[in-house]
Amino acid sequence: MLGVETLPAILYFFALRFVPESPRWLAMRGRDDEALQIMERLSGPEQARVALQEVHDSISAESNKQRLPIGQLFRPAMKLVMTIGISVAVLQQITGINAVFFYAPMIFEQSGIGTDASFMQAVLVGLVNLVFTIIAMALIDRLGRRPLLVFGLSGIAISMLTLSYGFASATYTLSERAIDALPMEIERQLVAPLTDISFDSDIDFRHAVSNAIGSDSYKQYESQLVSAAIAMNPALILFGILGFVASFAVSLGPVMWVLFSELFPNTLRGLAISFVGLINSAVSFGVQLIFPWELENLGNAGTFFIYGIFAVIGLVFVMRVLPETRGRSLEELEHLLVRTDVQAKK
Repeated sequence: MLGVETLPAILYFFALRFVPESPRWLAMRGRDDEALQIMERLSGPEQARVALQEVHDSISAESNKQRLPIGQLFRPAMKLVMTIGISVAVLQQITGINAVFFYAPMIFEQSGIGTDASFMQAVLVGLVNLVFTIIAMALIDRLGRRPLLVFGLSGIAISMLTLSYGFASATYTLSERAIDALPMEIERQLVAPLTDISFDSDIDFRHAVSNAIGSDSYKQYESQLVSAAIAMNPALILFGILGFVASFAVSLGPVMWVLFSELFPNTLRGLAISFVGLINSAVSFGVQLIFPWELENLGNAGTFFIYGIFAVIGLVFVMRVLPETRGRSLEELEHLLVRTDVQAKK
C-alpha cells in the first residue's frame, strides 16, 4: 500500500522535465529570449514584449531593496491583500474538506450502509476528487479564478446543507427483528428496554444505547447498531458527500494556490505564501482534531450545518471582496491590491 505511492512520485519527477522555467526567473538571469518564448505561448508577441518589459521594470525597482521581515506583511498597505489571502486560506479548510477525506468511512457508516460499503464509497470520493481537479485545471484559465470559486462555494454550501438535512431527518429505532440481527456479543437483555423506541437524533440514540450496554461496547459495535436502527435515505448522504468533494476540487482546492501565486507583491510573495500556508495547515489540523468531538456532541446534522454556514459566509466574501486575477500581470495586481504609502496614510 505504501510502496505503490512511489509510482506517481516517479511520474511527477519525469513530468517536471516538460515544465518551463518561470519567465521572471529567466529575466532575472538575463535569459530574455527564453523568457519571451514562454510568454508568447500564453499571449501574442506584442503583449509578451510589454509584459517582459514590466517584469524588468519590477526587477529594477526591487534590486536595491533588502529582504523584508515578517512585520512587513502587517503594514497598512498590505491590509487588503493579506485579508484576502488569510480568508481564503482559512476558508479552504474550515468548510471541512479534510474532515470528509480522513473520516469518510466513519461518515458513511453513520448513514447505516455498513463498514464494507462505507470503505468502497470512500474510494469513490477519491475518484471524484481526481476527476474534478482535472476539470478545474482545464477551466481555471478559461473561466477565471473568481467564477470557479463562486460556483464551487455555492456547491459546497448546497452539499453541506443537504448532508445536514439528510442526517436531521433520520430516525433510529431498534425493532425486535433488528435486535435479533445484532452481533451475539451484545447482550439482548440490556438492549431489550429500547425496543421500538424511536429517536430523532443520533446523539440521543448514542446516549441511550451507550447507557444500556456501556460506551465501550457501543463504540465497538457502533456500525452494526446504527445500521440496524437507522431509517434514512443513504443515497442523499452519498450525493451530498460527492457533491461537496466535486465542488471543492473544482474551486477551493486548486484555485487557492493559484491565487496565492498572483495576489501578493513580488517582494513579499515567498514570505506571504509561507505565512498563509501555515495558517491553512493550522486550520486543517484544528478541523481534523475537533471533527470527532463535533460528531459526538453536535451530531451529524449540526456538524455539517456549521460547515455549510461557513461556505455561505465564504461565498459572500468572495463575491464582495475578491478581484479576478486571470489575465492580469503581477505588477497590475500589485497596483490594484497593495496601497502606496501615501494611500495608507490617508
